Amino acid sequence: METPRPRTLRRRTLVVGLTAALTLGATTATTVAAPDRAPAPAAPAAQVLLDWNEIAVDTINGDARRYAAEQTVWYGFVSAAVYNAVVGIEGRYTPYKWDVRGPREASAEAAAAAAAHRVLLTYFPKSKARLDAAYTRSLKNVPDGQAEQLGVAFGRQAADRIVQLRVQDGRGEPVAFTLSPAPGVWRPTPPENAPFQLPWLARTKPLVLDSAERFLPGAPPATNSRRYARDVAEVRVLGAKDSKVRTPRQTETARFFADVLPVQFQAGYRDYVKRHGLDLVDAARLFAAANTATADATITAWNAKYTYAQWRPITAIRLADKDSNPMTTADPAWDPLLRTSPDPDYVSGHSAATGAATAVLHRLTGGNIDFRISSAVTGTTRTYPKAADLNRDVNGSRLWGGVHFRTSGEAGDRLGQQVGTYTLDHSFRPVS
Repeated sequence: METPRPRTLRRRTLVVGLTAALTLGATTATTVAAPDRAPAPAAPAAQVLLDWNEIAVDTINGDARRYAAEQTVWYGFVSAAVYNAVVGIEGRYTPYKWDVRGPREASAEAAAAAAAHRVLLTYFPKSKARLDAAYTRSLKNVPDGQAEQLGVAFGRQAADRIVQLRVQDGRGEPVAFTLSPAPGVWRPTPPENAPFQLPWLARTKPLVLDSAERFLPGAPPATNSRRYARDVAEVRVLGAKDSKVRTPRQTETARFFADVLPVQFQAGYRDYVKRHGLDLVDAARLFAAANTATADATITAWNAKYTYAQWRPITAIRLADKDSNPMTTADPAWDPLLRTSPDPDYVSGHSAATGAATAVLHRLTGGNIDFRISSAVTGTTRTYPKAADLNRDVNGSRLWGGVHFRTSGEAGDRLGQQVGTYTLDHSFRPVS
């Protein structure tokens, strides 16, 4: 078990390796002060972080309307800045790629608001009115005085550090997809026939990983292989728009995760923090670890998409007579249940992002992730006690929706879990 430096009174603390017994009920961790010293004050509540995470979603998904996969990178930036602003003042965990500590008397709440505001305003200046109004509301909840001033100054410093780290990191750079259509090779898919979205994401510098190559999976099954034929046959039956084999539960699961996945997860993190009473420090760690891991898993997934460029099921099934595999047959009229995203099949970005997030949640909660997630598509909410259950449903949703082969989901899930584990092994660790 990793034991953080005692600092605060907390209703419930996330620690790596925490036993499931501690996650079932509220506990109190008490710091015993030396006889000549007063007890350390309790860490601030997490409300300011929850507010700014919601503001970030409104800005990135709402105002800027960024593509879902790209959103993971921006949530990683904001969360890392807020985390550094908070732990730089409160302690307990090691800063992210920074060795600066803030004044102990500074307000961590003011620092968190200032860091989030500055990062979002830097990258999304068109949302200035929204961001400035939210910032004013946040600071009204902090008593005026030196603590607020010191917190604001340190939060801006933490934000500037993240912005500096991400200069020339590959975002938005011109990366061309030049492969010509051929059996097994990705091409634009009906009905939009849109070009490859976000090819630059494949060449973007990760947030925690040293390289997007670290967990790059091996190649997908060859189009003339038995494994490939099984993948095609399975998605053809289960993922068809008019499938007679797919169950109502599978159909609902496919539609449930057809929502904007990063937005679903941000809401799930906020819900977890509120229901489990995490303080500002532990909440900042959860958001930073989960969001940086998810960003890196997405970058790695896009690297795999760009590297292997495997065609999507809709293309594979309609052109099965071109794949040199006698075990597949073409169906030119086949349609999937869901719309196919404009990017290659291998690996599934949904599965990679979920694998990373659940690997982090599993470690931080000791195994009982108790993760509640909702979908605007179906208007329903699900609660997942175990990471494996959520991973299974996300992987299945892409198969049942007809947009990914099983192999692509499984490979994405594996690389995501590797990224999530690496993230907590190398960053966001308790202070000894």
